[in-house]
Amino acid sequence: MLPAAEIGKAPAAPCCPESGNERKDIEEKNDINIAALFGNEQVSEDTDNGDLTSYVSAFIEKEVGNDLKSLKKLDKLIEQMTENKMQLEEQVLTISSEIPKRIQSALKNAEESKQFLNQFLEQETHLFSSINSHLLTAQPWMEDLGAMINQIEEIERHLAYLKWISQIEELSDNIQQYLMTNNVPEAASTLVSMVELDIKLQESSCAHLLAFTRATVKFWHKILKDKLTSDFEEVLAQLHWPFITPPQSQTVGLSRPAGAPEIYSNLETLFCQLLKLQTSDELLTEPKQLPEKYCLPASPSVILPIQIMLTPLQKRFRYHFRGNRQTNVISKPEWYLAQVLMWIGNHTQFLDEKIQPILDKVGPSVNARLEFSRGLMMLVLEKLAADIPCLLYDDNLFCHLVDEVLLFERELHSLYGYPSTFANCMHILSEDTCFQRWLTVERKFALQKMDSMLSSEAAWISQYKDITDVDEMKVPDCAETFMTLLLVITDRYKNLPTASRKLQFLELQKDLVDDFRIRLTQVMKEETRASLGFRYCAILNAVNYISTVLADWADNVFFLQLQQAALEVFAENNTLSKLQLGQLASMESSVFDDMINLLERLKHDMLTRQVDHVFREVKDAAKLYKKERWLSLPSQSEQAVMSLSSSACPLLLTVRDRLLQLEEQLCFSLFTVFWQVLVEKLDVYIYQEIVLANHFNEGGAAQLQFDMTRNLFPLFSRYCKRPENYFKHVKEACIVLNLNIGSALLLKDVLQSASGQPPATEALNEVGIYKLAQQDVEILLNLRTNWPNTGK
Repeated sequence: MLPAAEIGKAPAAPCCPESGNERKDIEEKNDINIAALFGNEQVSEDTDNGDLTSYVSAFIEKEVGNDLKSLKKLDKLIEQMTENKMQLEEQVLTISSEIPKRIQSALKNAEESKQFLNQFLEQETHLFSSINSHLLTAQPWMEDLGAMINQIEEIERHLAYLKWISQIEELSDNIQQYLMTNNVPEAASTLVSMVELDIKLQESSCAHLLAFTRATVKFWHKILKDKLTSDFEEVLAQLHWPFITPPQSQTVGLSRPAGAPEIYSNLETLFCQLLKLQTSDELLTEPKQLPEKYCLPASPSVILPIQIMLTPLQKRFRYHFRGNRQTNVISKPEWYLAQVLMWIGNHTQFLDEKIQPILDKVGPSVNARLEFSRGLMMLVLEKLAADIPCLLYDDNLFCHLVDEVLLFERELHSLYGYPSTFANCMHILSEDTCFQRWLTVERKFALQKMDSMLSSEAAWISQYKDITDVDEMKVPDCAETFMTLLLVITDRYKNLPTASRKLQFLELQKDLVDDFRIRLTQVMKEETRASLGFRYCAILNAVNYISTVLADWADNVFFLQLQQAALEVFAENNTLSKLQLGQLASMESSVFDDMINLLERLKHDMLTRQVDHVFREVKDAAKLYKKERWLSLPSQSEQAVMSLSSSACPLLLTVRDRLLQLEEQLCFSLFTVFWQVLVEKLDVYIYQEIVLANHFNEGGAAQLQFDMTRNLFPLFSRYCKRPENYFKHVKEACIVLNLNIGSALLLKDVLQSASGQPPATEALNEVGIYKLAQQDVEILLNLRTNWPNTGK
């Protein structure tokens, strides 16, 4: 503790000056003490920044400050700093003594590691020389051993070869023994084992072994197949197979002849045994394939028992529909197509009731009726592939063939459930040459049909004009016939096997729509002078109907699938922008959008022309009404009964007559657009040309309101509940002109004092003004002449 007398005095200077080094040591010690007090990180950071003095000052200011009593803490602070200083010095000494020891230890370890490495290198050199010496010594042994191993491997291959031959010969002997004892089922099962061996050997390079195995399989397969086929045909003959007559007239087959249980038992046994030969039959028999240009889907061969059942029908087909037979007429494809359908129908019940249960017992998921249909379909495809090149350039014959084929396909799919994924006639029609010819003929006949439908006397008359409920669209006969034509084309190509072919037909449809639109436009231009005439309205109805139907088709699943296919094609060919691709992908647009947009544009132009025509007539009829002396008409109190202005009669009669005429000739949706556009133009015209162009006394304003609300507006009441809402300008102008004097003065004052402010809007809304702006209302108020004389 310092004596009280020394409190507040500065410390005394040292008696003798210190040398520079001593001063430096003292400063470093002071730094250490301060670092101990402030914390090592902060002081070192502060010292680096050269701000040590300021931190010391701040520290003393904090601990002592201006309070003299705080000097009592100095002893404690000095003791604390001295203690921290001693701890730091000890740490420095400890670290200074440990570092050399660690360095020495690291050097020692490094030296030892070097010695170990040298030893390892010496050992490696010794081992390398020893190994080389051993390899040289063992080289003759290795050569001898390699030769022995090669001999052993060759012997093993020979043994394996002999084992395969032994297995095959053993199976062959077993088949022979089973056949000698008439055990055909076991013989067939053994042949299946032999076929499995043949399949396993397919990857082998032993050509002779493969040939031996295949020859053995072929030998026994032929013997078994011939025997089973002969027995199977005998059983079928007992059932009077095939059934040439319809099921209703069949006396056998589905009926129960004598010995029926035994016959059906034999049928099942032989059918199952023939199924066992299926694998070997596929292995040995090359299936008949049409040329690759027809792109038939890959499918397994028809199962062997069904092939045998089809044999007599195939013979009949080739006998009647090939060569010079009278039944083989190229212009009558319906003969052989109908014959195939009849055969399928005649045998369907037997196949479902007698053959399908056998297949279900055996296990494989095979449909007997579809297998039978597949076999007959191959006859049809072969016949079509042979006939089409002969009639390709005869439009009538080719078109007739396509019609009959499409009818055949429809019945085959709908009546007998033949899947579209199997090979069918559409694959033949999709062959490039045939398909392009089909497109050409389809376009040719469609254009001919369009010519005839537009030149018909009833082209512009609706078929249902006398049936109100049906004739909402007022569709002319030509438009309905055209859309029916497009629908028929869609039904004709919708079962094509590939999306690319369907897209080509879709382009044909779009071309036809565009061609029909152009024809309608040409006829419309001829009728432009009579834009309210019957034919002009019929054309407009036709355009509207086609656009509406195409918009509905755009949401059809079939066309949505085509849209997805088109998206993939466009993406591959980069024929559309990213925006267009995005719109197609998100279903914002459709495959018919281009056509719909053109039709909508034509519809808009035609409607606009009609509205303009009627509006010109209305303006001509309103000339007298515009010249009415609104300024000098008698007030309502001076008249016994309000009556319509005589000058308004031509105007109202024109509006009424045209509305009735177009309501009768246009469909509902078009007429709705027409009268709403007309009302909009009429509202603005009356407001600008009659109201704003005149001044009104009390009687004139009342007469205008009477003419509008009691005569003009009601003309549209049959088309909407509140027609006055479509005449907003005129209605609100009448309100302003017919306000009583007090309300009008008050409104005028409010508008002048609160220009553009909410109070002005509220005042307008209170009197029923929502459409007109404040400036418009002020103009209307100034058009009134019945203001009181205020002396201003």
